[in-house]
Amino acid sequence: MNSRLYLSAHSDARVYLWHGEKAAHETSLSEAAQRLGAHEVQLILPMEMCSWLLTEPWPGRRRPSVQALAFAVEDQLADDLDELHIAVGPVDAQRRYPLLVIHRQRFKNLLALLHERGLNVVSVYVDADLLPREQPSIAWWDGRWLAGGALDLRLALNPQTLEALKDGPLGTAVEHTFNPGSTPLGAINLLQGEFRRTSQRLPWRGVSVAALLIFTMAVGASQLRSRFLENEAARVYALSEQHFKSLYPEQTRIVDLSAQLKALQQQSAALQNGHMARLLQLTQQVIGASSVDVQRMEWRATVGWTLNITANSFTELEQLRERGLQSALPITVGNASQQGNRVQALLTLEDVL
Repeated sequence: MNSRLYLSAHSDARVYLWHGEKAAHETSLSEAAQRLGAHEVQLILPMEMCSWLLTEPWPGRRRPSVQALAFAVEDQLADDLDELHIAVGPVDAQRRYPLLVIHRQRFKNLLALLHERGLNVVSVYVDADLLPREQPSIAWWDGRWLAGGALDLRLALNPQTLEALKDGPLGTAVEHTFNPGSTPLGAINLLQGEFRRTSQRLPWRGVSVAALLIFTMAVGASQLRSRFLENEAARVYALSEQHFKSLYPEQTRIVDLSAQLKALQQQSAALQNGHMARLLQLTQQVIGASSVDVQRMEWRATVGWTLNITANSFTELEQLRERGLQSALPITVGNASQQGNRVQALLTLEDVL
């Protein structure tokens, strides 16, 4: 039975579950864990938890190490390499490597939380990376648009941002129905490196139960089993508390370990930023509120984002500058020239990450 669990981008309390059925079933994480039991589960994360990057064409035929690829895109990352987990996809026809980047400790905490719920996660994918590869693709899912497929990007967009980018990189995108039932060839599994599954889990639970049954039958001391389980629970909680203190030494008082960990994870989500997030902020807060058309966009490490735009008038360009100042975005608009009844210009968003 194919079982898939999708974590919503909007609520930690709700998930989507495919467990033998074609349609998604919206439920809570606790209820999903009860239904799945020990079944193998494919976990699907929202694109908002990750960043997707594409390297420059790689010289030579030998596959580079993850470290080499990480150093190649280091200037595009918002966090130190030591704090990030990078998963690598297959090389494309132009010898470029796609990379999925996620905060290492946040990912580790998430997997630990699911393991504590009894979930047997065997693979982890990202929703925007599951769109059909045959053509540039978009799909409406979980209250936002996903973009990917044959596009050189993986994004989650609101409707306004999607509309603003349709004159740019999403101009040829074809709408699909989001279907995680089939994993496209080339989709990146985040369980790589230190998170790789080396072997299937040993049936230790069954062995423990059998051993306890034999012990009970031989000795008849059922009370010993109860005491043993209580001690194990106390030991596991003590280890969890010790690990929590090592991760968050500033948390000197622990009242509710689970609630405190969840709150800290939500705080760390705000750190998941990058140059693509700044582009989204630009399109949502500056360009999306105008009738400006984007003809072409490009990101360069030494400059930032450059967008070739056309506007109705020079006044509209000045309004762009004002909205940029109001949004605290370091933008400049230059090289403006009149072309017929439209004004062409070059908008630059300095990348200060």
